[in-house]
Amino acid sequence: MNDDEFGWMVTRLENQAANAPRAFRVKVILISIAAYAALFLNLVLIALLLAWAIFHMREHGASRLSIAVGALGLVTVPVFWVTVRALLTPLPPPGGRAVTRAEAPVLFDLLDKMRVKLGGPPIHHVLVDQEYNACIAQRPRWGLAGPSVNYLVIGLPFLFGQGTTEMLAVIAHEYGHLCGAHGSMSARIYRQRLIFHEVHARIVHTAGASFWHALMVKAFDAFMPYYNAYTFVLSRQDEYEADRAAARMAGAPAAATGLIRSTLLGQWFYQHFWAGLYRQADTRDSPSFMPYKAMATAFRLSHEEWASAAGLQAAWRRESNVADTHPCLRARVQALGQQPVLPTPLQRSSAATLLGDLGERLAEEFDRAWWREQSAGWTERHRHVTRSQARLHTLRAAQLPALPLHELQELALLQAEFDSPQAAKPALEHLLRQPGGPFPMASYTYGRILLGEQRGEGLDYLAAAVRHDRRLADEALGIGFVYLLEREGKRRAEEWVYEVNFVQPS
Repeated sequence: MNDDEFGWMVTRLENQAANAPRAFRVKVILISIAAYAALFLNLVLIALLLAWAIFHMREHGASRLSIAVGALGLVTVPVFWVTVRALLTPLPPPGGRAVTRAEAPVLFDLLDKMRVKLGGPPIHHVLVDQEYNACIAQRPRWGLAGPSVNYLVIGLPFLFGQGTTEMLAVIAHEYGHLCGAHGSMSARIYRQRLIFHEVHARIVHTAGASFWHALMVKAFDAFMPYYNAYTFVLSRQDEYEADRAAARMAGAPAAATGLIRSTLLGQWFYQHFWAGLYRQADTRDSPSFMPYKAMATAFRLSHEEWASAAGLQAAWRRESNVADTHPCLRARVQALGQQPVLPTPLQRSSAATLLGDLGERLAEEFDRAWWREQSAGWTERHRHVTRSQARLHTLRAAQLPALPLHELQELALLQAEFDSPQAAKPALEHLLRQPGGPFPMASYTYGRILLGEQRGEGLDYLAAAVRHDRRLADEALGIGFVYLLEREGKRRAEEWVYEVNFVQPS
């Protein structure tokens, strides 16, 4: 099943779910039960084959039938072992720094009140990590079975970026996935989805060419797309239900504002905050500020940059897609009965309210960990830029015809990296006219520049780069695919990739 077919199936099932939500939920539950039953019956059948063969041989001696049945059982042992191992292997706990009640009493008091109001299960562990996100993770103790352990994971950047009431809505949304009969069943189906994907992957990659193994692989390959589509739609339904839990806890306006703030600020955080920090490596041998310590201030000072009418309009226009079970921002806000409103600047972050001094200590811990991981790369980038700019200064002083071909390419690539695409074009065009090629890296760079100018002939240069240096294939084909996908559709983009990969130029 390709992406288009999966998307069509999800759309059809979403219509079913909208028309009869209870019936659709029951249908998904029955499919999940049937999937479990089929998996366990397969295990039972394999065990019975082996047991019957062993018993028959002990009682009646070896016969053709007992040997055949035993052989069939033996060739299915790898499948049996892989399946049992996947079912019994515990899912890894989520990462993050554990936070205790003694360290953050305000946060834990809020969680206690939320549990009373929403009537859900206990949260066993609270973790703070380095992501701009929040989630509830549920892990059974023994793989498939056993009591569940519930983790609340909140990103420190997220705490710095949200107000207290908005953060309450976010936490209530995540907790809502566990509340009530629907939440409990959805959590079980989510775990089952992880387990089935693990079983599927392990069986596919298990060595063996037996009929039973091939049959299992074929059955999983046929079943998983349909199973994914049904559980995808149920998961999307659950997002709306979790949003209603957030509204009950914090109010619909706060839930909607939190969604808008997290969308706009999250986009700025990943696209601009980190990019601005790492750009310092071009001019400094160490950062002028450490990221986590500076986040709250950076979010506040950049408010007008990320909380813009244009940004909100762009986010509001985005549609839901099958790459994410979360509905689009517009659908979620409208389901809460709210309108798109730009978030106001925070007077106090939820980190300050819910964590107190712990928030600053965690920022220092995360900054130290970040610098341990990044310092070597930062230093290497700084050295590269320093050497490259000195070399670029030298090469710029020469006339293009006077440069040897390797220095001409070096000049073009350095200009593309440190000056601008336009600055690099004269050197690239001059180089690509010279005998002595091919020059795949120059072709790749020039092709990217032309496509950036919306000039389709850039595809020819990307194709030439790929044909002369396969190491450039992934990036060049990806750039060309996206360019054609946006202008001529998926079919033409796929045809171009095929032509470049497999059709030799005449």
